[in-house]
Order: sequence, then C-alpha cells, then structure tokens
Amino acid sequence: MFDSVAALIQEHQAVQVELSDPAVHADAARAKRVNRRYAELSRIVAAHDAWVAASDDLAAAQELAKEDAVFAEEVPGMQARVAEAQEKLRRLLIPRDPDDARDVIMEIKQGEGGAESALFAADLLRMYIQYATAQGWKTELLERNESDLGGYKDVQIAIKGSSSDPAQGVWAHLKYEGGVHRVQRVPATESQGRIHTSTTGVLVFPEVDEPEEVQIDQNDLKIDVFRSSGPGGQSVNTTDSAVRITHVPTGIVVSMQNEKSQLQNREAGMRVLRARLLARQQEERDALAADARKSQIRGMDRSERIRTYNFPENRIADHRTGYKAYNLDQVMDGALGPLIESAIAADEEARLAALGTDA
Repeated sequence: MFDSVAALIQEHQAVQVELSDPAVHADAARAKRVNRRYAELSRIVAAHDAWVAASDDLAAAQELAKEDAVFAEEVPGMQARVAEAQEKLRRLLIPRDPDDARDVIMEIKQGEGGAESALFAADLLRMYIQYATAQGWKTELLERNESDLGGYKDVQIAIKGSSSDPAQGVWAHLKYEGGVHRVQRVPATESQGRIHTSTTGVLVFPEVDEPEEVQIDQNDLKIDVFRSSGPGGQSVNTTDSAVRITHVPTGIVVSMQNEKSQLQNREAGMRVLRARLLARQQEERDALAADARKSQIRGMDRSERIRTYNFPENRIADHRTGYKAYNLDQVMDGALGPLIESAIAADEEARLAALGTDA
C-alpha cells in the first residue's frame, strides 16, 4: 500500500507547479479541480513526512539505547508514535470518494405519519441548517412545500462549503444522511400523550460544479409552468411562476415554486435535475463495477431505515454503525458531529477491509 506514496509525492509536486500557472486560474472549473487535488495530496504528504520523521527518531533512539538507558526508556513511546503515524497515513491512502469535496443538495420528504412526519421534516431541516452553520457552510432554501400544521411535505436546500480539502467537504460528511429517519415521540396533535412512530425521508445528492459536467439535451425536457400554491392548495401567486421540469428519458421530475420569478425557479430546478442525474449516473457505475470506493455505510437503498430519534428517552441511535447516545436534544440543535464521525469511521474500516481482501 505504501508503494504508492512515492508516486503521490511526485504528483503533489507536479500539481504544485500546475497551480503556479496563471492559465489554470483563468479556468474556474479547472482551478477548483486542481485545488481539490492539491489539498488531498498535501494531507498525504504531510502524513508521510510525519511518519518518516517519527521512524528516523525511533531508529536514532534505538541506536543510542545500546549505550544509554535513558534512550532505552523512550523507545516504547516512540514506537507507539510511529505506529500511530503509520496508521494515519494508511487511512489517508484509502481511495477517496471522488465527490467528497462537492457541495450537496438535500431533500427532506414527509413519510409515514402524516402531519407528524411533516413536522419532523421541519425539525430535521433546522438540525441540518444548525450543523451547516457550525461548520461554516452556507445554506440556500431551494424549494418548500408546506403542510397545514407548519411542517414540510417536501423541502430542498443547497449546502455549500468553503474548503477545497475533500476531507472537509460537504458531501464527505452529509452523504451518510440519506435514508429513512424514524422518530418516536408524542405528536403535538396527540391529546392523550401517546407515543407515535413516524418516518421522514432524506435524499442527498452531490451538486454539479459546472453545468457542462452533466450533458442535458433540451429536447429531452418537458417544461410546464403553473401558479404557485401554499398549504391546503391555495394560490399564492397571480402569475404562472412555478416550474415543473420532466427529464423524459429517466422520468425524473423536479418542481420549483419557491421564487416569484419563473426564470429563478427554472434555474433552481435545473440545479436539482443535474444533481439527480449525476447521482443516477454514479449509482449505475457503482452497481456495474462494484467499485471498492463505494461506501459500505451509504447504501444505495433509499428506503433503508438509518436512524431512530427517541424523544421520550432523549436517545439517538444509528442502525448502521451501532452508535447510540442520550443527547438527542443537542443533536436536534445541530450537534451531529459524533454521529457523522461514526459513519466515516465505519466506512473507512469497510474500505480497509475491502483493500485487504483485494490484496
């Protein structure tokens, strides 16, 4: 596995030279790709340098320990540091999801439970916005379909990061959130205090950096315009500003009515359509190739129940990783870090195991 480090160090040097070329920065899309790769390689180079330095220190201490007992006492600690540095480097060498640095489009949908499910969709939206804010990310509400009681039958947001480092990317963290989220609590509409179980669905798509990444033939699109409607179906606009885009070859349908301008709704709809088409292409490639980079935690089955939010016990449990904690109130305020880290760690272990099997 470490045989590849020399090649990556050489690539890092080549990318560094490439970044000094003004022509790279004249092309925004190319500059973004090169910066992402440089950030990823820089982490590997730094980890390699740390491993080499720790190994050199250990070798020197072992040599001096032959004549000085003081150095002999330091050897075990140095051996532990070498092992730690080696493990960090080994993990960084795991083939990374190529989309990790991308921003995301997230859709939260009402599931089983009617009004309570829609209310929980609003709670999840707030949770993700709070988490994104804590990470320094920006959020943009793309579309919302409100329920009569103030929740959401369907809501879509874009979440944008600021780092070019794939390890800090929005997709690298939020790709594990896709699936069915189960909530157990006493609904606001329950008069007898009974606990109900409801579900809300979350879909997460990596956002397309440049429109050219996903080729869409305009002849494949069926575009309808209509008047926006609010809770209960009442019209909230006097003009046909809402847009429904159907991609005929795949059957994907995107509706947008959040903006008052038909043009703005169309642009937002095309963003979501491109993200869904990109995700579809990648899922098809994963299914055909059974790529080792495919996440073992982020399964493609969007009907998978991934997490339970138990309000009476203040308990949060992730069914994929076994993570469990009794701080649900904090999680709902955006403290998602430990949950997401547990998914990242489990995914890394699965990738390492896959590499060991292939070796």
